Amino acid sequence: MAKTDANPPLPSFPGEYVLQEVSTDELAKSVKPKQFIHIDQSECIMCEGCVDICPWKCIHMLTPDTVADEDVCTRCALCVDRCPTGVIILGKTGPAPREGDPHQRDANHGYAYGMRF
Repeated sequence: MAKTDANPPLPSFPGEYVLQEVSTDELAKSVKPKQFIHIDQSECIMCEGCVDICPWKCIHMLTPDTVADEDVCTRCALCVDRCPTGVIILGKTGPAPREGDPHQRDANHGYAYGMRF
């Protein structure tokens, strides 16, 4: 196969691999909603605890501003748990569902839908 081949051959699948359609209910249970990281700059004490604990090094302290690289961030929430002042919020986009969300952080951790409890 040439390096510039636009349509490489499909890999072979071992065993009895069966492609099947997944229902929307099953998909909704397994796919997590989009989340965002927000850092309240006015209350940040610049301790750099979030920078130190981030395994992907996606949080950067730039003088008084803290920047989180949203493309690299995996939303593991280690920075949220590490922050001594609680100014880092892991929230979800969109309105909160009435019946609750199985993927949301509960009140014991202090955060849900971008607001501190």
